[in-house]
Amino acid sequence: MSAFADRTDAGHGRPRGLTISYAAIKRGTLWLLAACSGFALIEPSPYELVFLLTLFVFALTGVRFSQKLIPLALLLLLYNLGGVVSLVPWMDEAPSVRFTAVSVYLMITAIFLAAIMADDAYGRIETLRKGYLFAAWCASFAGLLGYFDVAGLGSVFSLYGRASGTFKDPNVLGPFLVLPIVFALQHILIGRIGLLRGLAIMSLPLAALFLTFSRGAWGNLAAAALMMIALTFLTSPNASRRTRIVFLTLVALGALVAALLVALSFEAIREVFEVRATLDQSYDQGVTGRFGNQLRAIPLLLDLPNGFGPLRFRFFFPEDPHNVYINAFASYGWLGGFAWLGLMGATAYVGWTLVFRRTPTQNHAIVLWSVLFVTILQGIQIDTDHWRHFYLLLGLVWGLAALKDPATRDPAVAR
Repeated sequence: MSAFADRTDAGHGRPRGLTISYAAIKRGTLWLLAACSGFALIEPSPYELVFLLTLFVFALTGVRFSQKLIPLALLLLLYNLGGVVSLVPWMDEAPSVRFTAVSVYLMITAIFLAAIMADDAYGRIETLRKGYLFAAWCASFAGLLGYFDVAGLGSVFSLYGRASGTFKDPNVLGPFLVLPIVFALQHILIGRIGLLRGLAIMSLPLAALFLTFSRGAWGNLAAAALMMIALTFLTSPNASRRTRIVFLTLVALGALVAALLVALSFEAIREVFEVRATLDQSYDQGVTGRFGNQLRAIPLLLDLPNGFGPLRFRFFFPEDPHNVYINAFASYGWLGGFAWLGLMGATAYVGWTLVFRRTPTQNHAIVLWSVLFVTILQGIQIDTDHWRHFYLLLGLVWGLAALKDPATRDPAVAR
């Protein structure tokens, strides 16, 4: 059913006006939800408010919950239950309470997004993709304004000389931009869009991601793109598609190298790049560096079933753990820590199974899983447990995996 239908009275031939379908309303709220996902400078962010609206809209007509989603819901519930138990001694600390509340909220978003894939999966995931792309462009544009200090916006949209856009941290903006870039690249490879249009779609997010000077984001993009290319190649239906993928991959790589050389021709950019491109940063090294703190935390956590408590790692060590797995045990206790490990293991099984299934959303699944899998690995060097887009990816991958194998195939796959 289309978004708007022109109805006519059968007896008199008079138009009965335009009506809006429930499906269109749902897609509209999903687009708005994804479009708001890139604005995180204020709390509560627009994403939180729009999610409540989206939840209300879908609740009016009901949401089907597949039994295949029970492991996701159970592991997330155990993870957050561990966080609540660890919070008990620190209930008088507002930041700790807020941290735990955000974790519970993100759990709900993941389960909700997984559940709504049961109906109109292709249409809804396309809607989310388009809304996410809009958010990425807005965040990227703000990041460029901040990096180049246009109209004095450097103090708002940049941090330490690095583009942060509509996020508080360049290290979060960068990974957020990976998904739309990888989607655009895949669309080029499978012929869904032309090369020039695809490069144009990627241009602004790619420039902003580079100017975040986030080593994690650079690595995330490189690994996710390579994984997506490999999976798209392996699942291609014919030799001509594979040849196209190889050729266009080389063309895109050449364009990327050319753009990088142009960027590095500017001295200010080259100087920061040379510093950030090194693997060893001063804050990573030594006993009191990032990795040293993580190693020193392990013996302490082995004696603390409830961990340190939410956001209390920083009271034992100079900085936050910068490792989502260490943080799971530190902020959510043993229960939360083991639940998180179980969730990541179960998600890996679900994701790798999903990408080799011939479904209408197989190409979408390949992109989503490529980015999510690399982000799961990236959790070793950064705290990803409160990234909204991580829970969006988590919910969508589980939701697509819960679908029955349809008889029809994606039109893009069939080409």
